[in-house]
Amino acid sequence: MACPLPSLFYSPKTMSRKKALLLLLLAFSTGTLLLRQSAHLGWFPKSPSFSCAPLLSLRPKHTAVAFLKTHKTASTTVQNLLFRFAERHNLTVALPHHACDHQFCYPRNFSARFVHPYTLPPRFIASHLRFNREELRRLMPNDTIYVTILREPVTMFESLFSYYNQYCPAFKRVPNGSMEVFLDNPHSYYRPNEKYAMYARNTLVYDLGGDPEHSPGDPTYLPEFIHQMESIFSLVMLAEYFDESLVLLRHLLAWDLDDILYVKLNMRSPESKLNITSARQAAQIRAWNALDARLYDHFNATFWQKLNEVGRDCVQKEVHALHQACERLAHRCFRGQPQMRPAMQIKNKELRPWQPSAKVDIVGYDLPGSGPPLDEQCLKLVMPEVQYSRYLLRKQSLRNRRRAASHRPLPPRGLLRPPRHPSPKAA
Repeated sequence: MACPLPSLFYSPKTMSRKKALLLLLLAFSTGTLLLRQSAHLGWFPKSPSFSCAPLLSLRPKHTAVAFLKTHKTASTTVQNLLFRFAERHNLTVALPHHACDHQFCYPRNFSARFVHPYTLPPRFIASHLRFNREELRRLMPNDTIYVTILREPVTMFESLFSYYNQYCPAFKRVPNGSMEVFLDNPHSYYRPNEKYAMYARNTLVYDLGGDPEHSPGDPTYLPEFIHQMESIFSLVMLAEYFDESLVLLRHLLAWDLDDILYVKLNMRSPESKLNITSARQAAQIRAWNALDARLYDHFNATFWQKLNEVGRDCVQKEVHALHQACERLAHRCFRGQPQMRPAMQIKNKELRPWQPSAKVDIVGYDLPGSGPPLDEQCLKLVMPEVQYSRYLLRKQSLRNRRRAASHRPLPPRGLLRPPRHPSPKAA
């Protein structure tokens, strides 16, 4: 004889309650999905949904981010995707005051006074600055997530030496601009108190607000500095594992795959790059930048711990999906693979990257002719840092003025302003 089912399973009253709860849950999920999709209206067709974390799509997207843009670390590419996200979601980006150009008066310590008043209050900040925790806390909302990116010191130093050879006095003193000569006796050319000296030694530590001249032999300074950084930054990305870093960023912020699509920006031509010819040179660079080397080694180790927490196999699947989505994007914007060109060969002047000196060639992209809706979307994808910063400042300034005008009190109806009398002419 079959056991009778409990009354819970066939009570009409209970069934109606369960249906109501099910409908409520379905409505909430649908609403969340529609909100997330709405930000992409007018953009390219969304990439297929994929995530290592199935519940990621149920979290609201995080929309308060402070990105510490370090030097020569692929940070311009990260900045571009942050700018595009903020613009799509109508979020205010903190931008430098005119007196600071396109950086926050770097290399001075960051101050909230360096922010243009028309970009307040911000939800994003992503331009070059020297980290100052107290000033950023004054500026950014309480729910801000802090992120930065590091690069292996050997390749980073080569990039710095090449890029800033006409700005950094220590590099300009070197005969024939030889990196080998500098590394053989760096103290002959380096003066720690000179302007732009931070490009020549421990640049990462300087950008993060630390003391690049502190003795690496001090057993307490760097561990305490690293501990402080870990308490502030929720994610430290690595340029050598850029795509994996973007996957971790996407998980941290609960963003979609389409939010992290990119093309590489601010790249040097192959002819502008110097060769690290020996293990001896690499060892010299790490010894000269000992604080940066130990800082990178630490966060390299913790980076892989974060990947393990998500699951390396799953991260690799997301990286593969990211590559495919970037290829589809490139096909739509460039009609194939993007071709890098020297600045003077780029027809659209708004897409010509800034050139640091005649000895360095920074390449960029040109776009083929296409329909107006596609042009603007692809334009932002390849727009260099200086032009995009100026564009956002103009856009946000206009929005700020319109908002101020809409709140300006109007005179009561029926009251006329007194007529203006012309000033009497001089006899």
